Amino acid sequence: MEKLHRTAPIMQQEYILHNDEFIENNQPILTAQNRGFRYGDGLFESMRICNGKLKFAEQHADRLKAGMQALKIDGGNLLDEYFLRQKTAELCKKNRFKDNARFRLSVYRAGEGLYTPDQNKCGYVLEGSALTESSYELNKKGLIVDVYDELTKPVDKLSNYKTSNSLLYVMAGLYKKQYSLDEAFILNQNGFLCESISSNVFVVYNKQIYTPALSEGCIAGVMRGVVMGIAKSNDIPLIEAQINPEVLKEAEEVFVTNAVGGIRWVMGYGRKRYFNEMSKLLSHKLNEL
Repeated sequence: MEKLHRTAPIMQQEYILHNDEFIENNQPILTAQNRGFRYGDGLFESMRICNGKLKFAEQHADRLKAGMQALKIDGGNLLDEYFLRQKTAELCKKNRFKDNARFRLSVYRAGEGLYTPDQNKCGYVLEGSALTESSYELNKKGLIVDVYDELTKPVDKLSNYKTSNSLLYVMAGLYKKQYSLDEAFILNQNGFLCESISSNVFVVYNKQIYTPALSEGCIAGVMRGVVMGIAKSNDIPLIEAQINPEVLKEAEEVFVTNAVGGIRWVMGYGRKRYFNEMSKLLSHKLNEL
């Protein structure tokens, strides 16, 4: 009998956008002199398209502009809401992502120089990957978390932005991996709850929602702002505060938020176990937006 030979499926080549140019995603684009590589001199945005629409584009553009101003990188006015919608749509089409995808826009200070830059123009890299879900899905299994306290986050004028200086999150990620956790919570320099590795943190205590205030050094998360808006419009008490991590032992619920994953509920912290009623409610409201 004639043997049938199965041919391996041909993988479609995917692309990134580097300064308005499509480049195969496995090709090198940066030199050793790149300031983002050398000094972490830049910032980034994580975004999501659902059903062909870039979610919360205006909020992402506002935060990106504010972050670039804080870092004194020129061009924030050009990387506006229209730019984000246009470029993510172009990359979606090029990579045939259909209608659901996640993106990371990395912005770096172009040019050379040592610590002192020789210019403040910007360059960017836009990466994307396809998603199967067309909405924000609440996790079926709750997260197991712990507090990472080997390093703490400084509270300063750059704390609220997603800068490329991410070693704190890398070290917290190694801690998470070492102890087989789903997430690790980060403290600020004063020992108060700040955020998690990839998300903002919310705590439900005495039937009120609390989240670390921006003055506590947390990232000014886009989804954080959206969830706060949902709570306000539905008359759900939500307070920005200074939060002692000890409250995690007494809280009724804990959940985390980011622009790609939406809302994820926490099941356990040490021996403490949490409910997820508020997480379910807010996640439902989020998908109605």
